Amino acid sequence: MEDNSVLSNKESNANFIHDFIDEDLKEGVYNKVQTRFPPEPNGYLHIGHAKAICIDFGTAEKYGGVCNLRLDDTNPTKEDVEYVDAIMEDIKWLGFNWANVYYASDYFDFIYECALRLINKGLAYVDESTADEIREMRGTLTEPGIDSPYRNRPIDENKELFGKMTNGDIDEGKMVLRAKIDMSSSNLNMRDPVIYRVLKAHHHRTGDKWCVYPMYDFAHPLSDAKEGVTHSLCSLEFENHRPLYNWVLQAADIENPPRQIEFARMNVNYTLTSKRKCLKLVKDGLVSGWDDPRMATICGMRRRGFPAEAIRDFVEKIGVSKAYSVIDYALLESCIRDNLNQNAERAMAVLRPLKVIVDNYPADKTEEISVEINPNKPELGNKTVTFSREIFIEQDDFMLDPPGKYFRLCPQKEVRLKGAYYIKYASHETDSAGNIIAVHCTYDPESRGGETPDGRKVKGTLHWVSSAGAIKSTVRLYDRLFNVENPSDEEGVSSFADNLNPESLKILEGCLIDKQIVGAKPGDTFQFMRQGYFTVDKDSKEGALVFNRTVALKDSFTKNK
Repeated sequence: MEDNSVLSNKESNANFIHDFIDEDLKEGVYNKVQTRFPPEPNGYLHIGHAKAICIDFGTAEKYGGVCNLRLDDTNPTKEDVEYVDAIMEDIKWLGFNWANVYYASDYFDFIYECALRLINKGLAYVDESTADEIREMRGTLTEPGIDSPYRNRPIDENKELFGKMTNGDIDEGKMVLRAKIDMSSSNLNMRDPVIYRVLKAHHHRTGDKWCVYPMYDFAHPLSDAKEGVTHSLCSLEFENHRPLYNWVLQAADIENPPRQIEFARMNVNYTLTSKRKCLKLVKDGLVSGWDDPRMATICGMRRRGFPAEAIRDFVEKIGVSKAYSVIDYALLESCIRDNLNQNAERAMAVLRPLKVIVDNYPADKTEEISVEINPNKPELGNKTVTFSREIFIEQDDFMLDPPGKYFRLCPQKEVRLKGAYYIKYASHETDSAGNIIAVHCTYDPESRGGETPDGRKVKGTLHWVSSAGAIKSTVRLYDRLFNVENPSDEEGVSSFADNLNPESLKILEGCLIDKQIVGAKPGDTFQFMRQGYFTVDKDSKEGALVFNRTVALKDSFTKNK
């Protein structure tokens, strides 16, 4: 992994974006700072967008400026109001608020006027070549492009044809409007890019008003300019587009144009962040939906129980860099653990129950055992859990013939029940197949709380729940979705299926959770002692809680992969 370079940015408090802005403000290029977050509403936001959100909104906050949300709705065939609503929910959940909500479609009239301005200046022309012909004429990285036969059309003819495109008289794919720049440029983006195409599609906001729609590279700089953006912050793949960004603003006679600054996008191993490929996962049933807790979408991470503060801390730790790097998923998990360790309420839970009968404890007696709500927050105080003659421990916490250095319950060792008593093995019961179904023990009545008159100590401490104080629940154990570090390199759904982690989801029924959390609501997160961090899922119903494992107490994936 190459994450050390980006982490060093955090350590030295370096932020080249802020350095550029400081320079612009000092030299009077701008007298304010305005940014924008401009997602296309054609899918759900993912962990990479979280970085962009933190940078866009965080930069505006630092300089006392504003950050707008602008939905890039220039492609009506792929966009949906569902995605707009989801984007807004994700931004708010991460802890940010936009100054205004805009749409690229708000500026369609202005963008169209700029296209006419370019035509009148001889800087744009209507091309009747096919998409394949335009691609062929574009040339390669080592060979210059070839002028289109329509490149030198008279201005009046271009205006007339563009009018026909606008009026719906031209079929899709028959004509496009191209910027007239430089077919021999070393930057392929400057070789007369298409800036408008015919698209006879209903738009979710403008209806059927338009038959032509601007391309992203044309609409984006003009939308920034119209909106008053000073610094257009975007990911590194747009660095080669910056000359075109600046050319459009200059050609359209924009005063006080915004400045584009690029930063390295977030690449986290074992995750998939391409919206197109995520959509394939959803449509082909490889995940349950965009909010599947194994997805790297913001809504998936929220459902899994990732705190928004921990995601912001993760973004802060990796820093802002121009260098390509891949961040280890373990760093994200570490940020989640650090946050939940400080904030999550503790709870007793047994995921694979094994009955333990304390033979010398009165059958008709129960008592309340006090345990801390969160040892890191003593001000929260304690809560009580019920102890009785019949309790349950984890199946893995008992062995008849244990290996060396086994400190849990076995015939040879005494153990402590968390907050309660010392117990010793007495006997066990089996079913007809020889499986252990119950363990009988005895307890020391003078060992409550872990203290004994003779001062003896034990090495093993077990969590437990009482049959008199537990409720049955379903627990979903989530792990990373992929077994390969870079699933984005894999093409096609069959490859995705081949590289899915078969251990990414295990569903456990009949888990026993202490009844103290019976009123928990979806999104509430707990540390199940010795198990990990778990959050209540939206599938929960009254009397039937469902928990998602947010993250284990320790990272074990690297050792097991």
